[in-house]
Amino acid sequence: QVQVVESGGGLVQAGGSLRLSCAASGTIFSIDAVGWYRQAPGKQRELVANINSGGSTNYADSVKGRFTASRANARNTVYLQMNSLKPEDTAVYYCNADLRGSLGFRYRGIWGQGTLVTVSS
Repeated sequence: QVQVVESGGGLVQAGGSLRLSCAASGTIFSIDAVGWYRQAPGKQRELVANINSGGSTNYADSVKGRFTASRANARNTVYLQMNSLKPEDTAVYYCNADLRGSLGFRYRGIWGQGTLVTVSS
């Protein structure tokens, strides 16, 4: 059974930093494309950042210059470095991953359980 798990959330003061991790488990050879999403209370889930299998990234306008997605393929892990955090960044953050498994099988759109980020003023 394949699984994706986010970690690294917590409570931080405005202006602080956190690094989120998205780790795949099971018989997985690599993580391909990953989207980082967040959902705040009363708001729609939004795409924050994505990173493809080659490491190219895109970011929502609201986080450009502050958030950075990166890859650690050997560890089946991707990261989201979050700097200069603002109260409006408070949300549950999710990763959605395309995974490469055995026998050429690919898993697409696997969601993690989410990790809560709370930014206080």
